[in-house]
Amino acid sequence: MATESRTDIQKPEHGGVPAGPEHTRQGPVYTPAVDIFEHEGSITVLADMPGVKPEDLTIDLRESVLTLSGRVDPPEGADETPVLREYRSGTYYRQFTLAETIDQSKIDAKLTDGVLRLELPKVERAKPRQITVRSE
Repeated sequence: MATESRTDIQKPEHGGVPAGPEHTRQGPVYTPAVDIFEHEGSITVLADMPGVKPEDLTIDLRESVLTLSGRVDPPEGADETPVLREYRSGTYYRQFTLAETIDQSKIDAKLTDGVLRLELPKVERAKPRQITVRSE
Protein backbone atom coordinates (compact mmCIF):
# COMPACT_ATOMS: atom_id res chain seq x y z
CA MET A 1 0.00 0.00 0.00
CA ALA A 2 2.86 2.38 0.75
CA THR A 3 4.20 1.93 -2.77
CA GLU A 4 0.80 2.86 -4.24
CA SER A 5 0.67 6.17 -2.33
CA ARG A 6 3.83 7.37 -4.04
CA THR A 7 2.19 6.87 -7.41
CA ASP A 8 -1.13 8.53 -6.49
CA ILE A 9 0.26 12.05 -6.22
CA GLN A 10 3.72 13.17 -7.22
CA LYS A 11 5.71 16.31 -7.68
CA PRO A 12 6.51 16.71 -11.39
CA GLU A 13 9.95 15.43 -12.30
CA HIS A 14 12.29 17.87 -14.00
CA GLY A 15 15.41 16.99 -15.92
CA GLY A 16 18.51 19.12 -15.53
CA VAL A 17 18.28 22.38 -13.63
CA PRO A 18 14.81 22.87 -12.11
CA ALA A 19 13.12 25.93 -13.56
CA GLY A 20 10.31 27.68 -11.74
CA PRO A 21 7.20 28.97 -13.40
CA GLU A 22 7.27 32.31 -15.12
CA HIS A 23 5.12 34.94 -13.45
CA THR A 24 3.86 38.28 -14.64
CA ARG A 25 3.56 39.77 -11.14
CA GLN A 26 6.55 41.17 -9.34
CA GLY A 27 7.65 39.76 -6.02
CA PRO A 28 8.91 36.53 -4.57
CA VAL A 29 7.40 33.11 -5.27
CA TYR A 30 7.18 30.67 -2.36
CA THR A 31 6.68 26.92 -2.37
CA PRO A 32 4.08 26.06 0.26
CA ALA A 33 5.03 23.26 2.64
CA VAL A 34 2.67 20.29 2.33
CA ASP A 35 1.73 17.20 4.28
CA ILE A 36 0.15 14.32 2.34
CA PHE A 37 -1.83 11.55 4.00
CA GLU A 38 -3.27 8.43 2.43
CA HIS A 39 -6.56 6.91 3.53
CA GLU A 40 -8.22 3.80 2.15
CA GLY A 41 -10.47 5.79 -0.19
CA SER A 42 -8.65 9.10 -0.60
CA ILE A 43 -5.52 11.22 -0.38
CA THR A 44 -5.47 14.35 1.81
CA VAL A 45 -3.11 17.22 1.00
CA LEU A 46 -2.52 19.98 3.55
CA ALA A 47 -0.71 23.03 2.15
CA ASP A 48 0.46 25.93 4.33
CA MET A 49 -0.48 29.21 2.65
CA PRO A 50 -0.59 31.82 5.45
CA GLY A 51 -2.18 35.12 4.55
CA VAL A 52 -3.89 33.81 1.40
CA LYS A 53 -7.59 34.66 1.16
CA PRO A 54 -10.00 32.30 -0.66
CA GLU A 55 -10.55 34.90 -3.38
CA ASP A 56 -6.78 35.07 -3.98
CA LEU A 57 -6.36 31.30 -4.28
CA THR A 58 -6.49 29.42 -7.58
CA ILE A 59 -6.58 25.64 -7.86
CA ASP A 60 -6.25 24.46 -11.43
CA LEU A 61 -6.41 20.91 -12.80
CA ARG A 62 -5.27 20.29 -16.37
CA GLU A 63 -4.07 17.05 -17.90
CA SER A 64 -3.68 15.45 -14.44
CA VAL A 65 -1.48 18.30 -13.16
CA LEU A 66 -2.88 19.97 -10.03
CA THR A 67 -1.62 23.55 -9.63
CA LEU A 68 -1.96 25.60 -6.43
CA SER A 69 -1.42 29.35 -6.68
CA GLY A 70 -2.19 31.98 -4.06
CA ARG A 71 -1.34 35.65 -3.62
CA VAL A 72 -0.48 37.38 -0.33
CA ASP A 73 -0.52 41.17 -0.22
CA PRO A 74 1.28 43.21 2.46
CA PRO A 75 -0.93 43.84 5.52
CA GLU A 76 -0.86 47.63 5.45
CA GLY A 77 -3.54 50.09 6.40
CA ALA A 78 -4.04 53.42 4.65
CA ASP A 79 -2.87 55.34 7.73
CA GLU A 80 0.18 53.15 8.48
CA THR A 81 3.81 53.71 7.62
CA PRO A 82 6.01 50.59 7.78
CA VAL A 83 8.79 50.80 10.36
CA LEU A 84 9.88 47.15 10.25
CA ARG A 85 8.49 44.55 7.88
CA GLU A 86 9.21 40.85 8.49
CA TYR A 87 5.93 39.56 7.09
CA ARG A 88 6.55 38.47 3.52
CA SER A 89 4.12 39.05 0.71
CA GLY A 90 4.27 37.35 -2.66
CA THR A 91 2.89 34.31 -4.44
CA TYR A 92 2.61 30.69 -3.34
CA TYR A 93 2.96 28.18 -6.17
CA ARG A 94 3.13 24.39 -6.25
CA GLN A 95 2.26 21.62 -8.75
CA PHE A 96 1.51 17.92 -8.40
CA THR A 97 0.89 15.21 -10.97
CA LEU A 98 -2.12 13.05 -10.13
CA ALA A 99 -2.28 9.35 -10.93
CA GLU A 100 -5.22 7.69 -12.66
CA THR A 101 -6.33 6.34 -9.26
CA ILE A 102 -7.59 9.82 -8.26
CA ASP A 103 -11.20 10.69 -9.15
CA GLN A 104 -10.50 14.17 -10.51
CA SER A 105 -14.18 15.14 -10.75
CA LYS A 106 -14.66 14.82 -6.98
CA ILE A 107 -11.70 16.82 -5.62
CA ASP A 108 -12.73 19.08 -2.73
CA ALA A 109 -10.83 22.12 -1.39
CA LYS A 110 -11.19 24.07 1.86
CA LEU A 111 -9.06 26.96 3.15
CA THR A 112 -9.06 27.47 6.94
CA ASP A 113 -6.65 29.62 8.95
CA GLY A 114 -4.03 29.67 6.18
CA VAL A 115 -4.10 25.90 5.61
CA LEU A 116 -5.49 24.56 2.34
CA ARG A 117 -7.05 21.10 2.70
CA LEU A 118 -7.53 19.13 -0.51
CA GLU A 119 -9.44 15.85 -0.45
CA LEU A 120 -8.53 13.71 -3.46
CA PRO A 121 -10.88 10.70 -3.56
CA LYS A 122 -9.70 7.54 -5.23
CA VAL A 123 -11.75 5.98 -8.02
CA GLU A 124 -13.90 3.05 -7.05
CA ARG A 125 -12.52 -0.19 -8.32
CA ALA A 126 -14.76 -2.63 -10.07
CA LYS A 127 -16.44 -4.82 -7.48
CA PRO A 128 -16.47 -8.54 -8.14
CA ARG A 129 -19.91 -9.85 -8.97
CA GLN A 130 -21.59 -12.92 -10.30
CA ILE A 131 -23.00 -12.62 -13.82
CA THR A 132 -26.31 -14.34 -14.36
CA VAL A 133 -26.70 -16.31 -17.57
CA ARG A 134 -30.10 -15.98 -19.24
CA SER A 135 -31.59 -18.34 -21.76
CA GLU A 136 -33.80 -17.24 -24.58
